[in-house]
Amino acid sequence: MPTPTSTKMGIKPGIRTTFVNAPADAIQAMDLPELEVKESLKGEFDYMHLFVKNQADFHEKFPVLKNHLKKTGMLWVSWPKARQLGTDLTLPIVIKIGYDYGLVESKCLSINATWSALKFTYPEEGKTYANSYGKLKN
Repeated sequence: MPTPTSTKMGIKPGIRTTFVNAPADAIQAMDLPELEVKESLKGEFDYMHLFVKNQADFHEKFPVLKNHLKKTGMLWVSWPKARQLGTDLTLPIVIKIGYDYGLVESKCLSINATWSALKFTYPEEGKTYANSYGKLKN
């Protein structure tokens, strides 16, 4: 039996979660455990998942979500693969934008035939991040 996508993502049952612009087919494909899903951005979250189709939407929503992310939390960003749905996003662009806002990437995977996903977290204190696509701002 294949490992559920949510397990590969590190999603544990009961964690505080919010989804932004999540298509139903992507949610279904993740095979999520029971979660504490919140509709509004109040307090901090263990797991947040942003689905975006363009850079403008990414720049608008990512920093807002980051402000509600626990220091030990994960903010997953999903975008259409292979320029589907008219996207202007690619893996290098997604990484660069994440770094521009002070988060670092740690894992990339496929949600389904349409959506890729990249995990962002806060950088570890004292660790050097050498990514050719993005640089952390001081």
